[in-house]
Amino acid sequence: MIPVPLLSCFTGNDGNGFFGDWFFDPNLWVNGLSKMATIATGFSNVIGMSLRNELRGPRSNVDDWYKYMQQGAEAVHAANPNVLVILSGLDFDKDVSFLQSRSIQVSFMRKLVFEVHWYSYNEAGWTAGNLNDVCGKMSSRVMGRAGFLAQKNLSPLFLSEFGVDARGTNADDNRYLSYIMAMAAAGDWDFAVWGLHGSYFLREGMVGMEELYGLLDYNWNNVRNRPY
Repeated sequence: MIPVPLLSCFTGNDGNGFFGDWFFDPNLWVNGLSKMATIATGFSNVIGMSLRNELRGPRSNVDDWYKYMQQGAEAVHAANPNVLVILSGLDFDKDVSFLQSRSIQVSFMRKLVFEVHWYSYNEAGWTAGNLNDVCGKMSSRVMGRAGFLAQKNLSPLFLSEFGVDARGTNADDNRYLSYIMAMAAAGDWDFAVWGLHGSYFLREGMVGMEELYGLLDYNWNNVRNRPY
């Protein structure tokens, strides 16, 4: 449910970031998950359902994360026991570190997958600082916040969103891309790139905004940058 145009671009205080926010009724959310999981039973190519994209904002807290993510997971499993259940973390899906001290409690366990998002702008100094230092800090942060799940074989981890300026002109992005791909390969992570689309009908009040992170060009006709 996206009831107002401002939600076309996520912010930390957009009213739709965390359970109980003005535009985020947890009961409607659980009901919606159940309905979508039921619809998906007719499609064998739907193999998983992510419960929520990028939880965020001042109301964020661990106790409510467990309460509602467990409810959502159970709702999806009850409606469609064949799909994987994918859980995102806090802070725009960059943090599930709390799982190190408190496990999630659901009636099923072997279908849970956790996801993480990470971009170059989540770290500073890619071009201004020492690259080895930046890579070391990024590795430590990613592993401490999410990567420990895969490293310790606790649960499957999915790098479900990352990307760069696909024109290849952003030096920070170019350095980040090489390193995040090396991390994903070393950790045997599955990953998904943001994004396929080359433009928007409407975003942030602008008609026809271009998506520079898009794999396709503005008209969606060709790959934006084949070497990338």
